[in-house]
Parts: sequence; C-alpha cells; structure tokens
Amino acid sequence: MRCYPPSIRRLIQHLQTLPGIGEKTAERLAMHLVRVEKKDAEALAFSILNVKEKVRLCSRCFGLSDTDVCDICTSPTRDAGLLCVVENVSEMIAIERSGAFHGRYHILQGVLSPMDGVGPDDLRIHELLERVAEGGIREVILATNTHMEGESTAMYLSELLENRPVKVTRIASGVPLGGDLRYVDQLTLKRAMETRYALG
Repeated sequence: MRCYPPSIRRLIQHLQTLPGIGEKTAERLAMHLVRVEKKDAEALAFSILNVKEKVRLCSRCFGLSDTDVCDICTSPTRDAGLLCVVENVSEMIAIERSGAFHGRYHILQGVLSPMDGVGPDDLRIHELLERVAEGGIREVILATNTHMEGESTAMYLSELLENRPVKVTRIASGVPLGGDLRYVDQLTLKRAMETRYALG
C-alpha cells in the first residue's frame, strides 16, 4: 500500500472499516473513487453525511426513519391490528421483502441475553406493552430468530402478554424448502415436528 499517496492510503484505511470490506476490495473502491467525476464523489459524500444527520429511530416502532414516525407506522394501508415483533431492523426488512406481512412492526433492538448482560430493561419491551395497552392491536406476532436467545425472548414476551386482550402467535419455523433432512440441525427438526400440519 506504500505505493499509493497518503490521501489514497487514508481512504483505503477508512473503507476497510466497513463490514465485509478487506484490503483488496478497499483498494478497488478507492481507485474507483479516484476515477469518478468530482460531482459523483461529492454526491456519495453528501449521501453519507445526510444519513448521519437525518436518520433516527421511529418513535413508534423503533425502525429507521428520516422523520419522527416512519412511513410504515403512518401508512393507512397497513393493518394496525397486526403487530410483528422482531429483534432488529434487518429482520423487519427481510419480512418486508417477502411481501408476506401487511401490518406494523415493533423492533426490540436486540434479544434477552443474560450472558451478555442484556436484560428486559435493555430492550424496547416496556414500549411494546404500552402499545398493546393503548388498544387496537388484535394480534402480536413474535418473529424473533430461532436461536436460544430469540426463543427465550419470545417465551418471555408471550408470558408478559398472556393476560392482555391480544392473540399472541409465534412465526412457524422448520425445514426449508428444498432442504435435506440429513443436514438440518436438531433444533430446526424439533420445531418442524412440533409445527407440523395436516395435508388436504
């Protein structure tokens, strides 16, 4: 990297701090930025600064938003009676991309993990209970991941919501389409057996 001038070396070092970007990729990106027109580089720099200035957590669901309340929470086409609880924004985006859900979300900002010092007060659980207490929600869908922390978080939330006037459901999980049973882990197979359904 010594063959590059200091300005390019600094750019490569900064690009390497991005997730999934190693030295070779950082070099390719830096050389691309050297070649593009100045207006394109300025547009990229502006976009990065703009994100840092504008993006915040939605005050309702705790997803990412440019405004106090996000587009999903304010959309009149979404079913306000369905509330899908997820761990983080990435899970919400995955569900949105599937096109299978048309309700609203509540993002916990993590999962319960005593080993890592993450307890109920570190998550958006109090806010979830407040939303349910406001009324209008028919069903709370627990869509945390199926690892141990996600399962224990879902169980904890279902117990908290047990005496509330809402239906509490858990997303189904099991063997993926095209999956070979020989290579499916035991927890997934156990869940698949527990959530089996009748054909026809």
